[in-house]
Formats: sequence, structure tokens, C-alpha cells
Amino acid sequence: MKIIIAPQAFKGSMSALKVTEAMSEGALKMFPEAEIVMCPVADGGDGTLETLVDISNGEINKCSVHNPMGKIIDAEWGAMGDGKTAVIEMARSSGLALLDPKKLNPLKASTYGLGELIQDALNKGFKKFIIGIGGSATNDAGAGMAQALGVKLLDGKGVEIAPGGINLMNLNTIDMSGIDDRILDSDFQIACDVTNPLTGPEGASEVYGPQKGATRKMIDDLDASLQNFNEIVIKTFNKDLSKVPGAGAAGGLGAGMITFTDATLRTGIDIVLDAVELNEKIAKADLVITGEGAMDFQTIYDKAPIGVAKIAKQHGIPTIGISGMLGKNYQIVHEHGIDAAVSIVTGPMTLPEASEKSYELISNSVSECLRLINIGFKIKNPGK
Repeated sequence: MKIIIAPQAFKGSMSALKVTEAMSEGALKMFPEAEIVMCPVADGGDGTLETLVDISNGEINKCSVHNPMGKIIDAEWGAMGDGKTAVIEMARSSGLALLDPKKLNPLKASTYGLGELIQDALNKGFKKFIIGIGGSATNDAGAGMAQALGVKLLDGKGVEIAPGGINLMNLNTIDMSGIDDRILDSDFQIACDVTNPLTGPEGASEVYGPQKGATRKMIDDLDASLQNFNEIVIKTFNKDLSKVPGAGAAGGLGAGMITFTDATLRTGIDIVLDAVELNEKIAKADLVITGEGAMDFQTIYDKAPIGVAKIAKQHGIPTIGISGMLGKNYQIVHEHGIDAAVSIVTGPMTLPEASEKSYELISNSVSECLRLINIGFKIKNPGK
């Protein structure tokens, strides 16, 4: 029997790699002769960096960058084992979690630190980039990132604009002559799971501005600033980003990545599953086991277990989903490729208790699932 183990992290409890190890241990308890293929996955959000580094035997790099408000911090990025692909989560340099919630200022927050992470990876010879853009504190359309990479963003007097989305209101000229040439020879895949346009009622400022501390006036001013940015992009590149799905992601960083790095926006799970070569690994398997911390009706929206299950279904392989808890309307996952969903919790317990015992609980749950499968093998005449 060949079993593919492909869960994502159980957030707050265990990394994807550790969950994979627990599941594998549980599978081998029941089928000790089974061929186990461990393939931890992620959906492009928090934890993607570690997951891709772990599965490729890569390493974590650290460098000094500017956080959204200009303070020097240490931030990490991942070097995959192929020696070519860098994995960056923009939240490590430009994320909301880096700031005091009482001192948020989306008018001035900048993605400059993201550009510094990219620069560090370029300096180490990396030319392929997987960048997750969730959890941002910024609304500057990647302007800070571009400036860190050598792009000049000038006002009407030819002066470089200051950091922050509000200053895009004064943008008059985009000068690409100083951009790091290595950017032009690199490939950028952006993990983007939202389809918001750059501006307007569904745009970056209106939808995500409030969680970054924006007042009503700030939202209107930031939206106007992004509109001006788009007009200058049209003038410079003959490219209208206003309606591009995902352009409004991460405060317009989606638009900035397209403009300055010619990036491709894709769902995070598709990028990750390609990177870990799951489609190749899953061929000729007998069973797939996936999972996440909580499985409910939201799981079907580009979450890792559904991405795994869809590939399994293409090969006609059954899939079991193991979860910390089964939430509201979890049964909908059955319509999207997960044939059975199982919770690891064995009785009333608090979240801290479940987290503390998560390795054992996950391992035992997988064993019990495979016991049921083994019973099925032993039934000679079903229905009699």
C-alpha cells in the first residue's frame, strides 16, 4: 500500500512537517509494510516558508530590514533545497503583527523591507521567488519595495516621494532606469488568494484599510492615492491595473508586484502544490491523508486540504481529512474531494490540552481510520 501524507500545519499547535510525522507514525502502526510518502503542504499563508524549506531540505536565512514604520528588525526568508527558489512571506518584513495595534498608520506604512528581503535573496544567487502577501500592514502598492530595488518614484518636482501609501497621491513619474537588473531575469510567483481590484468599493483601501487602522478619511485618501498610482502606471507602461483580480491584495502589493517585477498572481495552494510536486508524488498511490487545524465550510475556499484532495481525485485516489476540530457545515468538504473527515479530539478538552497532546491525538486518529479500512479489506461479502 502506498499512502501519501500531505497535511498543512495545525495552526498554533504543530508545523506541517510535525503533523506529517505524526500521521506517518499512525499509518505505520496499522500498515507497517506500507510505503509512506511524506509531503507537508501549505496554502501560501503563514507557515508556507517553513513548510517549503522543510520538504526541500533547504534553510532559513535572516537579514536586517526596515519594518513597515522604518524600524530596523531581523526578518527571515527561506532558501529551498534546489538552490534556486527563495520563499518570502511579506508579513515577516511588512506585516501587521510587527506593529503595536495602538500605533497603526496605514498612511505611512511601507513595503521597503520586502524589497530588502528580495535584495538579500538576489545577492545569494536566487532567481525564482515564491512570495506570500497575506497579513500586510501596508497600503502603498509595493512602492516601498520598488524603491528598495532601485526604482525612483518622483513627484512633480522630480523629488523622490516619501514612504507610505498616502504619498502616492504625489507620484508623477516612475523611473525604472535604476532597478536591480537581476529582477528582470527573475521569476516571481505571488501567492494571492483574494480577487479584490486595486481601487473602488471592493478595493484595497476600502476592504482592508480598516484592519490596518484606517479611518474613513484615511480610506478615501488612500484610495485616491492608489488611483493616482494606477494612472501613472498607465502613462508609463500602458497597463491598466484597476480591474485586475488580486491587484488590491496586501494594500495594492498585487498591483506593485505586477508592475515592478512582472509577477504572476496565483492561488497560494496551487503555487505550493507545484513546488512540492504533489501531482507527481501522488501517482499510483492507494490513499491520501491530508488535514488542517479546523475543518469547516471555509475549508473549500482554496485551503490546502482541498487542493490536495482535488489532485487525488484526478488520479481516482480516496482522501481522508484529519482535523483538530470539525466545525460548521464541515460535511461540504465531501463534495470537494475529501471522502471522510475525522476529528482528533477524543473527549471534552480545552484547546491548550488538545495542542499539548496533538502529536499523539493525530497519530491515533490516523491509526483508527486505517483500522476501519482494514476492516473493509476483511469483509468478504458486503451487504450480507
